[in-house]
Amino acid sequence: MTLGPAPAAFVLGGEVGWRRPRSDTLGAVAAILLVVVIPLRGLFLATGSSMEEGFMLVFPERMLAGDVPNVDFLHLYGPFSLHVLSGWYWLLGADLFTERLFGLLQHLGIIFGLFTLARPWGHRLATLVAVTATLLVLTPIGLSALAWEGGVALALWSVACGVRALHTSGRSRTTAAVVSGLLAGFALGYRPDLAVALGLAHAWLLMKAMTSGDDTQAAGNRARRLAWLGGLVVGLVPVLVHLVLAGIGPVWRGMFVEPVFDLRPGRALPRPPGWSQIDGALQAVAEGPADAPWWRVPSLSASQQLFTWFWVVIIVAIAVPAMAWWRGRRWRTPAHTALMSAALLGLGMLPQALQRPDSTHLAWGSCVSIPLLVLLLADSRWLRERADLRRDATVAAAMLGLFLIVFPFFTLRYYLLQTRVAVGHKAAGFEVSRDDRWFSFGNEPLQRSAQAMIEDLDRLSSPGERLLVGPADLSRTIYSDAIFYHLFPELEPATPFIEMDPGLADEPGSSLADDVASADWLVLTNYWTGWYEPNASSEFGSTEPNEVVARSFCLVGEYEDALVLLYRRCAPGEQPDGRDPSTIGIGAQRRADFMAELASRTTP
Repeated sequence: MTLGPAPAAFVLGGEVGWRRPRSDTLGAVAAILLVVVIPLRGLFLATGSSMEEGFMLVFPERMLAGDVPNVDFLHLYGPFSLHVLSGWYWLLGADLFTERLFGLLQHLGIIFGLFTLARPWGHRLATLVAVTATLLVLTPIGLSALAWEGGVALALWSVACGVRALHTSGRSRTTAAVVSGLLAGFALGYRPDLAVALGLAHAWLLMKAMTSGDDTQAAGNRARRLAWLGGLVVGLVPVLVHLVLAGIGPVWRGMFVEPVFDLRPGRALPRPPGWSQIDGALQAVAEGPADAPWWRVPSLSASQQLFTWFWVVIIVAIAVPAMAWWRGRRWRTPAHTALMSAALLGLGMLPQALQRPDSTHLAWGSCVSIPLLVLLLADSRWLRERADLRRDATVAAAMLGLFLIVFPFFTLRYYLLQTRVAVGHKAAGFEVSRDDRWFSFGNEPLQRSAQAMIEDLDRLSSPGERLLVGPADLSRTIYSDAIFYHLFPELEPATPFIEMDPGLADEPGSSLADDVASADWLVLTNYWTGWYEPNASSEFGSTEPNEVVARSFCLVGEYEDALVLLYRRCAPGEQPDGRDPSTIGIGAQRRADFMAELASRTTP
């Protein structure tokens, strides 16, 4: 049995408008939404990433206050996601629920974008593609509204509209082409590094248009290309506006030089990942026995799963477009055209997985390619001639085996963990709050230290004063708990390094020491002082910011043996603390442990 196109599929020119959906479409959408909804309450209550989720709350608020990315604060990605979130917060308010709601919408954009591209293969297979994608987009960072998910969602819908433009004519073709170009521009405004993925997918669509049809169709294809380019130009307007506001130099430095050249030495991880140890510090902190899977299926260790997943991502990213092209030559169906364009988009996303192969980036880089594996399996020689239901059940079992055996710790386990939270079987994170703003940390000491500091800073600070948040050892800016800026919106950030990264904030000659000197309040944390990764983040930068703290600031409180340190600028004549903040309490022990770890890994 040859898989043929479904006439009603959107990407193949199906009718668009207000009409009663078919029952099989409603059933497919309901099944996908059910898979998304089951862990949803847990995801809204989950522990967040205090820097990444923090800056996606803080950056748009700073823009609403008049700040410009790449000028007033460090920002390493495209500006459009911040523009959109600024409008979202202006309408609904800036809080964790609102931010995660937007993140959910971005995730749904990816899930249903893949469903739409897979729809020509039938409702059941398209649903399986979408469910597979759900396990890859909900698990790496929960519902955080990061720019990558939004960019991928926009890119997928750009490709879907591009495929539709190949299979329609007249006004429908022009509209689809304009929307495709517009969404491609928006996607680049979210993440400029999606240029390779979008370029591959749309180059394939252009080639398909140029190599098919008569002279009349050729004229229509020229009109389609012009419409697509017009949409692209309009879609890039937010980037052009940002270029005018920030200037060419800051934009070039902030969006290209810093993320590509300055940041990589301190964030890159070995390729492939280590077989016997976890290389990523955040991954090592999160990975523990407490939430090990309850099922008894044998599995590799966490580090071995990452090692295996790395190779699976590379093989699948290359194999899916290669096999789609080969089979498309034989069958020449529109369904294979849709598959090929989506597969090339997935191939272009492979650098995202390779740059830092921890579980988050492996999921991000494969969230298109691995779900498309469903279609290749269904189109294989062994399954193509089987009855549809038997074929689809076999494919579903194969995909479940992949997630259950190869990398369950980072997909199925997290999904089921949040499901347990959603139904009340497991407690959520440990919440800290101030007024109507809140956040969840991963354990009680973090929560107690943060909440005690929040209450003191709330009592002592005044609106308009300047706050700097960073690690206790400011000579290693490996991470920043930027969420504290969100909890104190009336205090002005004293530094452009709201997001702190090794090789940027701690490099000699950076503005960090001057920023510290300009602050009224410092919140320095030892949450990440034991951070070790086999990259440049293990190197120490300038010690000048620590020296400024020692000679100009008075210690207000140290909480939970200095998990958090709160400083204020000393009044005239007041004696400063005089101690390097990295030598206080638990920070001193963690720093000594880090030095011992560093020595053990670098000594022959």
